[in-house]
Amino acid sequence: MGVEIKDMTLDKPSVGSVSVRVYAGEEYGKGPPVVIYFRGGAFRQTGPGECAMAQCLAETGAIVVVPDYNVLGSVFPKPLEVGFSIFSYMAKKRAGFGDRKSLLLVGGEEAGGNIAAAVSLKARDQLANELDGQVLVSPLLDPLMGTQSFRKADETGMRSCWADGWSHYLSGGICHPYAAPSVCSRLSGIAPALLFSSEDDPLLDETMVYAERLKSAGVDVRPHVLPAGTGWPSVYGGKTQQVPSWDDNVKSQFANFIRDLGVQRNALKST
Repeated sequence: MGVEIKDMTLDKPSVGSVSVRVYAGEEYGKGPPVVIYFRGGAFRQTGPGECAMAQCLAETGAIVVVPDYNVLGSVFPKPLEVGFSIFSYMAKKRAGFGDRKSLLLVGGEEAGGNIAAAVSLKARDQLANELDGQVLVSPLLDPLMGTQSFRKADETGMRSCWADGWSHYLSGGICHPYAAPSVCSRLSGIAPALLFSSEDDPLLDETMVYAERLKSAGVDVRPHVLPAGTGWPSVYGGKTQQVPSWDDNVKSQFANFIRDLGVQRNALKST
């Protein structure tokens, strides 16, 4: 499926104007899923830019909105405030994306996965039932960076980048559960989650630990680990010798997730 890409500005979120890049499958039907997707960049990425994962998800028929979530600054809580304001606005108005039948999800890779997880937590606390799902792609959740898989960070050239990114993001002097979801003690009641990582991903362990904690809290969670050699670290800018070949796997898992979310929502409406 072809994808139409356009840059635009959302003028009505509570934080003010936010630039977004929109990826829309050219053949999407009625009620396409809408995904607010936060790019990676070790918490410092600014402005719209290419996003391979947004392209991938849009090729399934979704509308993917990628905001400049650092428009107010890149130190916590500013990125979360921007992300949540966009979610709040789209939860009420959809901002012209999709229609009444459209599922609304948040997603993100690496640092963007952190923002998506935080928006999901805040949505549970302030806008219950407005968020249909979350897609966390190798989310950067643990500022301690002490997992066994993280030892591979040097191989992908990301260790110092992530260390500097965490130091910058938390430089406000606090470590709120919204800033580091891995330390959040209350995970029940948040939106169903689809999590992606790979066997050769330095962020594998923290992704899987979070998935297990969500499961233990009663959240509908689907962790999916791709095999090594798919070029997965390229999703967030890591070095890899492999040609990226992860997209078909991601499309299949995402399409199944969307289908099941739709079934669940219809079942709730009929009860």
